[in-house]
Amino acid sequence: MTSLGGEAGAQGRARITLLHGVLPLRPREALRDAFAGVTLASMNIPQVLGYTRIAGTPVVTGLYTVLLPLLAFAVFGSSRHLVVAADSATAAIFSGALSHMAPPGSDRYMALVGMLTLETAGVLLVARVFKAGFLADFLSRTVLVGFLTGVGVQVGVAMLGDMLGVAVASRHTVVQLWEVVRAAPSADGRVVALSIFVAASILLARRFAPRFPAPLVLVVGSIAASAWLNLAERGFAVVGPVPGGLPSFKWPNVSWSDTLALLPVAASCFVMIIAQSAATARIYAVKDRERVDENADILGLSAANAAAALSGAFVVNGSPTQTAMAEGAGARSQVAQLVFAAVVVLVLLFLTGPLQHLPRCVLASIVFTIAVGMLDIQGLGAIKRESRGEFLLALFTAAAVPAIGVEQGILLAIAASLGRHVRHSYRPHAMVLVPGAQERLEPAAPGLETDPGLIVYRFGADLFYANADRFADQVRGLVAGAPEPVRWFVIDCAAVFDIDYTAARTIRDLIDELTSAKVGLVLARVNAFLRSDLVRHGVAAAVGEDRIFDTLHEALAAVSAGGRLAGGTKSAFSG
Repeated sequence: MTSLGGEAGAQGRARITLLHGVLPLRPREALRDAFAGVTLASMNIPQVLGYTRIAGTPVVTGLYTVLLPLLAFAVFGSSRHLVVAADSATAAIFSGALSHMAPPGSDRYMALVGMLTLETAGVLLVARVFKAGFLADFLSRTVLVGFLTGVGVQVGVAMLGDMLGVAVASRHTVVQLWEVVRAAPSADGRVVALSIFVAASILLARRFAPRFPAPLVLVVGSIAASAWLNLAERGFAVVGPVPGGLPSFKWPNVSWSDTLALLPVAASCFVMIIAQSAATARIYAVKDRERVDENADILGLSAANAAAALSGAFVVNGSPTQTAMAEGAGARSQVAQLVFAAVVVLVLLFLTGPLQHLPRCVLASIVFTIAVGMLDIQGLGAIKRESRGEFLLALFTAAAVPAIGVEQGILLAIAASLGRHVRHSYRPHAMVLVPGAQERLEPAAPGLETDPGLIVYRFGADLFYANADRFADQVRGLVAGAPEPVRWFVIDCAAVFDIDYTAARTIRDLIDELTSAKVGLVLARVNAFLRSDLVRHGVAAAVGEDRIFDTLHEALAAVSAGGRLAGGTKSAFSG
């Protein structure tokens, strides 16, 4: 995955380019994108209303996420395709943490949401200044698939109570599931039937008619039926009054202690925003052969979240699902998103009144279908086919999210990604070149020898404090277990680009041991970076500059009979 702090970000830019995702503006293309924006609004408005159920915020805040945040990213961002709006993953991250600090939907909760969103904007701005978008690369694709699958499970379970018409008090997924199972016999059959109808209709439309705005049709139809049949008085829970009009600007009124307590949550949102937005923007840029200014996208995401915080919305993200919907609707620039925002203005000014009749089970069913879409079964299957270890890691992450929480789950996911990488670096592949019809490498094990008196050994990672002793022990074992006394031990350093202080000391001690045993150590395929480290740490002086070679061929020729290191053994690999 390419991060938003990638190669283009490393180069930096001295000035800020505005409206990069909009300009150049051509009339025919603008008209096409305008129609795409209307289509996108018809499909997306019900979804952003549903995201408020995940976020624990009033319904109208979903509309706010696709108003000023869209405008802010269109002005400051670079991607012509990325839709920056409400997202289920980030909503689940902050709602899981903030629900323990205040009741969802309360004034204090909304103040915390506003401050969290502002802090997320600040972290993104710092990332832009220091080009720290590379941090998202520590969340591997394997773990990201597992994490989003876990979020899907958590969100889906959280919606079951409203879909069945039963009360669920807990915020913990496992307890919620138990409460739903226990209360299921008392579920309202009418609510269950409507929920099944809505969820099934959306899933079938998604499968067979992906461009049909099924959620919008169902929302409009259920609102009309609710108002006509007065479902609120017939036992159906409804959304209730939704304030109309444009959002007002205000600074979140939060104490200093709460502000500090929100920083870890903002950091978790930052990682998810960078990871998802980077992958999504890059995919569509490559597809349309466009160039993305990664730094501008980080700035655009920061501006979008700042706009969301000050206008009463919540954390916004570059949404993969909504971007795919925009692409499917024919959008090729941020003009579509600007038209989407304009449609939202009309809804806020004239159409919020009917929203009060929307049954909560319909909204929960829409969110449930979003959760189903997050279960990346195909992605898990692909990982399983290619790597059982990474598949188990993805499953572990998917299980951790509903078990311990979204915020803790993403931190555990990052730790698991780093842990897997460190494990590979600690126990890298080590090979020995062995004789045969063709040159071939076998896993290093005592008893292997390249030629009588010669071992060519390849270590598959940088040398650092954690794997240095393992490296030295493996060299000692190969020398001690060789069928013939070893005179030359050639280390193929093709995969080694760096050594640290601890590893250097270990290698110098190993050189002394090999010298005492009358074994000559030779380093082959030493690149410029490694050579610099060898000189700085005194390893080059200890092994001898005449025993460090740029290529393996030169090293083998030097240790063979008649070579520069005279007295060597004739080698079949010397050429």
